[in-house]
Amino acid sequence: MVTPRTSEAAESAVPRRCILVATRLFAAHGFDGTSVQAIADELGVTKQAVLHHFASKEALREAVLAAMLDHWRDTLPRLLVAASASDERFDALFGELHRFFMADPDRARLLVREMLDRPEAIRNLMRHTVRPWLGAVAAYIRDGQARGLHYAEVDPEAYLIHILSLVLTSAAGAATSAVALAPGATGRARFHAELSRIARASLFRPESAPAAPPPTAPIAPRRAAKRRPRPTR
Repeated sequence: MVTPRTSEAAESAVPRRCILVATRLFAAHGFDGTSVQAIADELGVTKQAVLHHFASKEALREAVLAAMLDHWRDTLPRLLVAASASDERFDALFGELHRFFMADPDRARLLVREMLDRPEAIRNLMRHTVRPWLGAVAAYIRDGQARGLHYAEVDPEAYLIHILSLVLTSAAGAATSAVALAPGATGRARFHAELSRIARASLFRPESAPAAPPPTAPIAPRRAAKRRPRPTR
């Protein structure tokens, strides 16, 4: 028996389900290649039911991106505060970034498609949303550089963009690329372990290599004292 409470719960779940299905279809076929009707058919509802919650396909696209951004808006400050040491922050931030996109690779595939199909929209996203986050994380990298933990030559913001791009493309293509290493879970484990190693090794200085001392003025060699001739008897 369908009760009013059950009906309300089902109705409230429609927007969330719309976002999940739209993420998958946009990732597979692109924004232009996906119709509202296709999303409705996948959900098993009418087109008007989708448009009741999202006024247009563009509004649904914005909701899909907002869902990803909201996750990081809530998660990033918590991770930065919770982890106190530099290596703990790396493990927390990189681990969450990797888990987020590997838990649903369609998120990564969607963003890669957006970069190719709608570059100006992604440029705006990078300028207005991602750039402030870069500054917050880059500050911790600079702190590690000052303490000799991270390579001094690393450009913190550029490093973060490269790591983000690396995780996105890796998550988007892991199902295809990892089979070159080994079938199934073995190939995927090697694939992702190496991704983590690359990210860490390009930032952290080896523990066995002490920080180089500051350059000092060369010390002039001391002249040997002249020996006096012994008196003859």
